[in-house]
Amino acid sequence: MLVSVGLICFSIQYLDQPSPYLKEVLTLKGDRVQGHAIFQMNCAGCHGWEAKGKVGPSLQGVSEHKSKRRLVEQVISGKTPPMPQFQPSPQVMADLLSYLESL
Repeated sequence: MLVSVGLICFSIQYLDQPSPYLKEVLTLKGDRVQGHAIFQMNCAGCHGWEAKGKVGPSLQGVSEHKSKRRLVEQVISGKTPPMPQFQPSPQVMADLLSYLESL
């Protein structure tokens, strides 16, 4: 029983570790202006030019209720249809994250 509890705790801790991609994104300094350009090219079609929503939800104030980690995971996962899976380079993701945090 004690071994089972230990294995479960280890598994939960292991699964909660950020991926190497996420770690790299979070260590980079993002450029908000560049992130805005990336947003316009890849996201505005669904989230609106000013990120106020269209087909996709408004992203205004999104960083107030989602952590950096959750924002990155949301963008790259493709788990919220119709949003496609999108995994840009770590620097591009850091730039996009910087813009999203400015909303």
